Amino acid sequence: PVWQRDIREISGKEILEFTKLKQGELDVLDGSPPCQGFSTAKGKRNVSDDRNDLTYEFIRLIEELQPKVFVMENVSGMVKGTMKGKFKQIMKALKSTGYNVKCKLMNSMYYEVPQSRQRLIWIGTKEKDIKYPEPENNVKNLFDVLPCIKEQNRGQFDKSWITSNKPSYTITKTSSLLFKDEFGKIRKPTIDDLKILSSFPQDFQFIGSFNEQWARIGNAVMPKFMEHIARTIKTDILGYS
Repeated sequence: PVWQRDIREISGKEILEFTKLKQGELDVLDGSPPCQGFSTAKGKRNVSDDRNDLTYEFIRLIEELQPKVFVMENVSGMVKGTMKGKFKQIMKALKSTGYNVKCKLMNSMYYEVPQSRQRLIWIGTKEKDIKYPEPENNVKNLFDVLPCIKEQNRGQFDKSWITSNKPSYTITKTSSLLFKDEFGKIRKPTIDDLKILSSFPQDFQFIGSFNEQWARIGNAVMPKFMEHIARTIKTDILGYS
């Protein structure tokens, strides 16, 4: 079930009643508070951006639900420049919940995603040691998944072309990425291309216009990346087979 609602209007009690769970029985609470206020990709990086404070609504749900494990994701911009102070405040608030908390900067390119994309991943537990998935050496390059593409660049961000024997540039929510095929023809990626580069199944359907679908993919956490994190939590932290 999907609740398309404002997190500020949802209580832990309501979630527990809906799922028929008691406080402390939830295995994992996973959230990605809005990143626009922290992002270095077209973000204004405003410390006072109201969306930054939605992180505290997620922390409120941690306290109300008392999950066995929580996971939180955000952009690497939170630990850069003026945002470092906000990062420290959030870490302090997370640790005040009574959980053991760690935060790690991870790149999706080491977790079966043919895209270089850095993300901060917080994991919190009460009793267990915190473990993260080990990075893989077998990095997927752009050419491995889209062999017809020979070069790419980041459009509005810079005009330098890189060969496709490297992972793709980070996909942002704006239409900036460009491809060059073996004949020298330049084009934008298709939605199918973007799904491949973000590790979405090809039959996964996005809705809206081309730009809206692109934005949804650019804002999303890559499925294969999260699969590695989820599998580690399942086996190494929760102890499930």
